[in-house]
Amino acid sequence: MTFSEMIQAARANPEAVVVPGLWGQGRAAFGGMAAALVYEAMRAQVPEGRPVRSLAITFVGPLTCDVPVRLEAEVLREGKAVSQVLGRAVQDGQVVTLVQGSFGASRASAVAVSSEAPPPMKPVDECQELPFVKGVLPEFTRFLAMRWGVGGLPFSNTPSRQMGGWVRLRDAQEERVDESHLLALVDAWPPAVLPYLKTPAPGSSLTWTIEFVQPTPDLSTLDWCLYQAEIEHARDGYGHIAAALWSPAGELVAISRQTVTVFG
Repeated sequence: MTFSEMIQAARANPEAVVVPGLWGQGRAAFGGMAAALVYEAMRAQVPEGRPVRSLAITFVGPLTCDVPVRLEAEVLREGKAVSQVLGRAVQDGQVVTLVQGSFGASRASAVAVSSEAPPPMKPVDECQELPFVKGVLPEFTRFLAMRWGVGGLPFSNTPSRQMGGWVRLRDAQEERVDESHLLALVDAWPPAVLPYLKTPAPGSSLTWTIEFVQPTPDLSTLDWCLYQAEIEHARDGYGHIAAALWSPAGELVAISRQTVTVFG
């Protein structure tokens, strides 16, 4: 199933969504997919006109592929402009993904500060694409194209604080990008600590906070978005990584922060 087909399945039957093994990442489903599915359940509980502003995601346990998962959403508070929502992915009676989200309507304000320009990046055509190699890369990467412009590839013994380049869905039908797509695009990238390693070792997100710049730019699934991450600190098997995503025109789209684990 394509990414769009998975999102449609979540909207149609949140009580029993099955993530196929093609969206796997080691022993779990792709984290960006898990977050997007829970987000869809949360979005359905919020009034129109209140776009998502931030999501705080905890990967409690692995979401197993090919096993039904139930998506739950609970409105914690609905104020005049902001809705606070708690979402869960539950599998075999256990919470596997937990998401707290803030959805907020726009309001008049005297404060207006533009985002800073994106970092310099080589053009897409000059960047090295990470090809999908079955048995070497996570299964889900067959659906996402990444081109490296900064830093090294995973396990390349490249000690650089920065890692990034360009990203989009691979072989997707053209459609408008929404926040669910953005979750997949940002989380497609491996933890920025992996290029420090000389040999393959597991690494994954433990917690993830992502903020969306609203209104989101008018993006197509065929557009290449610019992504760059920076390691702020790493030690004792954990890394703290800040990242951001920009449109091809240089508009800031999302701001991300992750605590990652690395077993190497």
